[in-house]
Amino acid sequence: MNKKDIANFRKQFKVNNDLLKIHEIYYVYIMKESSDIYHDQSFPFEMLEKEQKELFMDNFKKVLSGQLDEKLFELKFQQDVEDSSQLILHQGLLTNDKEEWKENMLKLVEKMLKDKQYEMDIVVTFIRGEYRKPMKARNEEAEESEFDSVFSNAFILGSMNKTLDPKKELLFDYVEKEFKYNIVVDPIINLKAPMSGFLFPCFTNNSSDVNHVLYSAGKKYELDYHFIEEVLNAEETMTAEDDKVVFEEIVKKVAGNQINTSTLSNVYDEIHHMIEENEDEEEIPKLDYKDVEKVLRSSGVKDVDTEKVETAFKTVIDDETYELKASNVLPKFSSKSIKIKTKVADIAVSPQDLRYVRQVHFDGKLCLMIEVEENTMIEGFEMIPESLFKKVNEDNE
Repeated sequence: MNKKDIANFRKQFKVNNDLLKIHEIYYVYIMKESSDIYHDQSFPFEMLEKEQKELFMDNFKKVLSGQLDEKLFELKFQQDVEDSSQLILHQGLLTNDKEEWKENMLKLVEKMLKDKQYEMDIVVTFIRGEYRKPMKARNEEAEESEFDSVFSNAFILGSMNKTLDPKKELLFDYVEKEFKYNIVVDPIINLKAPMSGFLFPCFTNNSSDVNHVLYSAGKKYELDYHFIEEVLNAEETMTAEDDKVVFEEIVKKVAGNQINTSTLSNVYDEIHHMIEENEDEEEIPKLDYKDVEKVLRSSGVKDVDTEKVETAFKTVIDDETYELKASNVLPKFSSKSIKIKTKVADIAVSPQDLRYVRQVHFDGKLCLMIEVEENTMIEGFEMIPESLFKKVNEDNE
């Protein structure tokens, strides 16, 4: 799934939406001390009150929120796994028997509890439904409805939420005219911040991809590998942060630890052009060792050859066939995403403006020089341009 697919699906999670039909909801309450199932319940989603529906809808939208390779990850299922979660989910998707659907979801819950102790009570919620996407934009003059021709995809979405201790509050009773201590013993289910979740199957080119599952982490870059490998039975993945570190180490192996801002800016420009050229493609552009060689060579890095870059891939990631996602290694191009920290000041610039920053030696001192197009303002004052370089007298030439 690309970010557009996820965004289109996510925005359908609202009450009374004809493009999204949730058939059943099933939740399981797990006790922290014993890791036992204290209670489970399943019923049609339409039986919920409107306020309850809205709470769950917001929760599911949060499961699907975040950037790809940062908080959301499209994972491939492991092969030849006993009691595979891929098969369990597929069976749960296809069955019309509600009891069989519950049994399949309970199998996933059992995997969550195996060799895992939670620090608080947990509520696991599963829904299954149908996502409908119109094949064409609505024609106002045509008699047919915009929903006459649609892509239809069945799905299962899971959410894992922790419970919170009830708040201790002091209340004022208007009738008795006295202050009272509010005692609440029921735990609160935190639907505002899911711990993790998943969507099965993934949607690619408006069709279902049952070989992949979309995993949602609770926080950016904080992946639950037990959930990924033991519960979903999915393969490990690299985050955007991992890809960025790998790319930086590969460049260091090829170009050395030192690089000027002009060259680095050229590197970012080359990658940005590659992303722009593939903007209309479904597949996110990736960089193998040959692509990295081309980028570095075009950016002005000296002494670059195929063997050196291939060796760098082997050394850094132990896989010369690995492909880096271009969007992962490029700092956000439209914002001041590059941070330059010094003892005197911290500076933020965008990748395309990095070329205007220079580190230079002047008068025996190391200085940071920034090229600007207009006079700089500081605390409401306009800075006076200073001449740092004195003209040598002709008599001394």
